[in-house]
Amino acid sequence: MTAAENFTPESLDSAIMEKTLQEQRDSFIAEPMPSLQQRRDKLNTLKRNLLAMKEPLCEALSQDYGQRSHHDSLMADVLPCVMNINYNLKHLKKWMKPSRRHAGILLAPAKVDVIYQPLGVIGIVVPWNFPVMLSIGPLISAIAAGNRAMIKLSEFTPNTNQVLRQLVAETFSHDEVAVFEGEADTAAAFTKLPFDHLLFTGSTTVGRHVMHAAADNLTPVTLELGGKTPTLIAPDIPLELAVERMIYGKSMNAGQICVAPDYVLVPEKKVDDFVAEYQKQFGAMYPDGVASSDFTSVVNKRQYQRLLDWLGDAENKGAKVIPCHKQARNDRQHRMITHLVLNTSTDMTLMQEEIFGPLLPIVPYKQLDQALDYIRQRPRPLALYLMSLDPALQKKVTETTHAGGMCINESLFHVAADDAPFGGIGHSGMGHYHGREGFETFSKAKTVLRRGKFSTGKLVTPPYGNWIQKLMLAMFLR
Repeated sequence: MTAAENFTPESLDSAIMEKTLQEQRDSFIAEPMPSLQQRRDKLNTLKRNLLAMKEPLCEALSQDYGQRSHHDSLMADVLPCVMNINYNLKHLKKWMKPSRRHAGILLAPAKVDVIYQPLGVIGIVVPWNFPVMLSIGPLISAIAAGNRAMIKLSEFTPNTNQVLRQLVAETFSHDEVAVFEGEADTAAAFTKLPFDHLLFTGSTTVGRHVMHAAADNLTPVTLELGGKTPTLIAPDIPLELAVERMIYGKSMNAGQICVAPDYVLVPEKKVDDFVAEYQKQFGAMYPDGVASSDFTSVVNKRQYQRLLDWLGDAENKGAKVIPCHKQARNDRQHRMITHLVLNTSTDMTLMQEEIFGPLLPIVPYKQLDQALDYIRQRPRPLALYLMSLDPALQKKVTETTHAGGMCINESLFHVAADDAPFGGIGHSGMGHYHGREGFETFSKAKTVLRRGKFSTGKLVTPPYGNWIQKLMLAMFLR
């Protein structure tokens, strides 16, 4: 019996990952502070190889989904990574510069700086909905901060994974960035590794397990989860404009986005008009309905069946389901256009769980405060969208509701703001990345106090009670 035969595949995966982590940690110790030029060179190489492989990546994504809009893949997976790299290259020198802080009178004479050190080895767990952006995006921040990284890709995107493996192999050595695949047991073993930081993107349920696994190693975590993102349509805004600004956020990737509108709050008297307007604009965007090449499939039959089950549950409990096009479903190819769901109730599964697909419940309200209470009484979402032209209302909703991020008269696009942090709150996650916040998340901000030959420290050491100490206490304890 060989050594390998003594182990299950799961234990072999764990052993390989543990070995890789140790190799990366050893390499990091040998080179703990990559220079600005080294980081720029790696980012430029990553960008060059990413652009060279953009077509294979889009083709692989479509293979994994059965049908994925080429434009969705370019706009939501490839383009954000390119823009992110460009932004990091432009600002990295400033971010790496030590920050001078004030020592204060009590510590004078002294100099205080904050330096930004790489943490070491970053673990990145990637979901299936945007496997390029949600692997390469965090990696960009990790590399900019001077780290090494191990990436666990989703088992539901095998074709995309192979292109990503090639991309990483042509850009980095194995002791810089390593890629792993596998089922849930591999992911569980991955999250138990003693990384210097772990970033997980996925469901709230799995996020709890990830945080628990990381806690055993005191590994700091960034959790990008999701939840039920509300869209609030205020009475003042024209419905045509409101639908125009939210429909793309629900249609891209067939709604399989953590910040896609999950449900929409509509004035009670405008529900019918909202339905008609939504159907009209959906038909203009996707005239062939489910056969439109611009509309992406549900990723696999398992997720498709989940959505069908949730629709059935809602209908059995009194909901009215309205497809946005006559050509609404293709069960064989697991394709489904947006379905509006009326007469919803809180006992329906789709009103309790994040939908992550092309179902859009409509929740009517009589008074605006009723709608705001509905949002505030539920777990804090990853995003919140307000459709209103009223400045006073915009201010009120911004200040009195919580969400990871917010758009006013738009949906989805706040994620593309390179100079702003992205992250959840409560059930929708913790921590931030993107832009400077990504650099800071994967860095240790270390305070360094410097003194020369002269120090006032001797003035405060024992024996206590001399006149200088009494004077100091009298001066500062007030």
